[in-house]
Amino acid sequence: MSTIESVPLSSEELVRRAVELQPLLARNAGQAEADRRLSEENVQAIKEAGLLSLGVPRRFGGQETTIRTQLEVSSTLAEACGSTGWVVQNINGACVMGGLYADRAQREVWESDPGALLCGTMAPVRDVVRVDGGWRISGRWGYVSGIYHAQWAYVGFPLVDEQGVQVDLGVGLVPISDGVVEDTWFVAGMRGTGSNTLVLDDVFVPEHRVLRTMPAIEGEVPTEHTDEALYRTSQGAVQFLVLVGAQLGLGRGALKLVREAAPRRPVSYTSRKQAESTGFQIQLADAALRIDAAHLHAYRAADEIDAAAANGEHLPYERRAHIRAECGWICDLLRGAVDTLVNAHGAGSFAEPNPLQRIWRDLGVGSRHAGMTSQLGYEIHGKALLGRDERPMLVL
Repeated sequence: MSTIESVPLSSEELVRRAVELQPLLARNAGQAEADRRLSEENVQAIKEAGLLSLGVPRRFGGQETTIRTQLEVSSTLAEACGSTGWVVQNINGACVMGGLYADRAQREVWESDPGALLCGTMAPVRDVVRVDGGWRISGRWGYVSGIYHAQWAYVGFPLVDEQGVQVDLGVGLVPISDGVVEDTWFVAGMRGTGSNTLVLDDVFVPEHRVLRTMPAIEGEVPTEHTDEALYRTSQGAVQFLVLVGAQLGLGRGALKLVREAAPRRPVSYTSRKQAESTGFQIQLADAALRIDAAHLHAYRAADEIDAAAANGEHLPYERRAHIRAECGWICDLLRGAVDTLVNAHGAGSFAEPNPLQRIWRDLGVGSRHAGMTSQLGYEIHGKALLGRDERPMLVL
């Protein structure tokens, strides 16, 4: 087997590269929204900076970074463009999933194309037939962020036996070229993500390209490369936590915009600027503390996941449930913060040329992803705290 070892870059260097890209992303944010997909200029620049290889094994030239680093990079990009941060975090998270598969599957993805990217969704469809050596699947998988920029997708489906009886859940790797991308992404926020629908019709998925979901959630994955800590991370927690990266960046972007405008922006019907207003100052501080608290929760969770993986440990269900609840708590904090900032900034927040209105919409949509809904997260956490033998969310 041939490998292309990469030179690992520090977290600080990767974040620095993300900061350097912010002017480009901010300049293209409006066009990405109008086109309902990222510009190729954005994607190419991010690739050249190495920021779409954070989840790819170093054996194939990737960076194979920690989850904490992935959050820091995606949030930094999202400060300038929420859609870009969202797509980058989803692609990097999907590439982490790719590193869980057997070596044979990984080589099919990356050996001849080290720059190959993944996207996907674990939501299962029902049209599945067991055949010799694997399964044939058909269906429509929606909301696949990054589908315009990836070459492979992971898709969820029930694993059935020869009689059609479900025996497990699975996640299969398929080339996107095996299907059709259907244009279905018409939304109020995160428009630039191009999170469209993948349609597959009777596509063969061989057994070596299938991950059994329930064992994987408990840390039993096919990869033979057991020394790679990133692919020992507790995926039930990881695949939800990475989703908050863009939300963190959107919160920081809103705070920066409102704070910088305050010395120039008048308080209507008064002779004062916003920066001179006690009412504005209180709102700004309230929002800043909420955003800071969201970061503390997110980074603590990422550090816990990374530390466990480095020590060869799999997080117990109660800790995974706690992190799932934190994802909802983080999003609640950020939405509250940005709502406060919009109120403080005033009705001009919603003028089309004002980036704050796009931040507000992007956060409103992105933070309501099914993997981050707070009520379900709190229920999961509460049941775990009480030791109840109930798991409302299977993929945790």
